[in-house]
Amino acid sequence: MSEQQATAASQGDIRRPDNGGWVWGDEGATIPPDAPLHALLTVAIRSMGAFWSQAAQGTGLSPAGLGVLRVLVARDGLKSSEVAARGWSTPATVTSVVDTLVRDGYVERRRDEGDRRVVRLFVTEAGRRKCEEAVMIMAPRLRSCLAFVDPADEPVIKKFLSDLIMRFGELSREERS
Repeated sequence: MSEQQATAASQGDIRRPDNGGWVWGDEGATIPPDAPLHALLTVAIRSMGAFWSQAAQGTGLSPAGLGVLRVLVARDGLKSSEVAARGWSTPATVTSVVDTLVRDGYVERRRDEGDRRVVRLFVTEAGRRKCEEAVMIMAPRLRSCLAFVDPADEPVIKKFLSDLIMRFGELSREERS
């Protein structure tokens, strides 16, 4: 170990391999050409999530709140567990997010008329408007992040992403079973 490495180690400086910096977002790090597909996907998802969170700022909704509203706008009257399954979240997270959405007047909890033990979630008119407003604010930013994609590549990318979504959906259902 060189003197510089020993000094860095004694000061708690953890060194990563030069080619590993892209995984952790180190400034100036480049993606190695032999990076495995699963690692590329993991980093892409993580960076997309960070961008989604930044894009949601200024909408008055958290990314999780917007996600719940979008699920309910598409399929109103779901149970919390169904929202969690459709939104790739946990029931505990959905409960916490829904508490905030109820407080803000965007979602209502109602007992199921057929089975009073079941509570269903319904988006309010204010919630629909808020969701639409947030999407309108975010849409230009989200579109701009993909502006670099060559239109000729779009069909291949769409097919890959569609297949990926279906595959992860299958895997998630298997895990829950």
